[in-house]
Amino acid sequence: MPLSPYACANCGFWQVYFAAPPDCPVCTDARNDLPDDGWNFLAQSDVAASHDGDAREAAPGLWAFTTKPNLGLAGTGWLIVRPGGNIAFEAAPFYTPAMLRLIRKLGGIASLAASHAHGYGALFQLQLEFEPPVMAIQKDDLRMTKAFRVTAPYDETLELAPGYTLHHVGGHYAGQAALHDAVSRRLFCGDMFKVDQDADGHSTAISSHKAFHKNIPLTHAEIRKYRDVIAPLPFDSLCTPFEFAPEIGRAFALSVLDDALSHPPAVKRISI
Repeated sequence: MPLSPYACANCGFWQVYFAAPPDCPVCTDARNDLPDDGWNFLAQSDVAASHDGDAREAAPGLWAFTTKPNLGLAGTGWLIVRPGGNIAFEAAPFYTPAMLRLIRKLGGIASLAASHAHGYGALFQLQLEFEPPVMAIQKDDLRMTKAFRVTAPYDETLELAPGYTLHHVGGHYAGQAALHDAVSRRLFCGDMFKVDQDADGHSTAISSHKAFHKNIPLTHAEIRKYRDVIAPLPFDSLCTPFEFAPEIGRAFALSVLDDALSHPPAVKRISI
């Protein structure tokens, strides 16, 4: 029986299965809500027929790929264009042929990675299309990667290229990782931070959660792990799976974590 990719209409997580999957491991996890109207899994052809894509250069050499209308959690696929080989971190929920042609025009993909399952999107499409030698996921989240093949599991750090290093941060997910771009002084932080933005894309508040939908806070030990990892990393902007926040640098990010350590665990949105 052939295997086919299916996307969860509720969260956008892709699974490769014999038929429509029995459930979704992202939705059944404590961090997410179950669909009110029951399971609805979309074949790749269904998604292709009902969704388009969008791409924009968010900053010089940094491209953001999204899917329209929103699919699931509506994440962003980041592409760092660099002479030594492009790096893709996270993935859009779906890539149209036009999006894939643009990525090829920009130089393809040499390294592919993601922070955790909420940022996986359609990684399987990028792996099939560009066959990058590196597909990196932190070892504690390998159970969520059935839709694609991990070629570079790692423990605490993995250098994708000089100046581009993956760091295991845990917390929100056991295997959550951040990508530090030392060249452009950016931190692709996964869901370490949630940045609230207004309609014009200006950041208004920042917070840290174990689970966004359920408003569950992180423990102090998890916050300290975040802090220990990012404190030595110079960065002037944050990229989450959903937002580009050029106004949030290391000093402010650390102050958010320090505030979280100053009181009992709680979700607190700090104004920017």
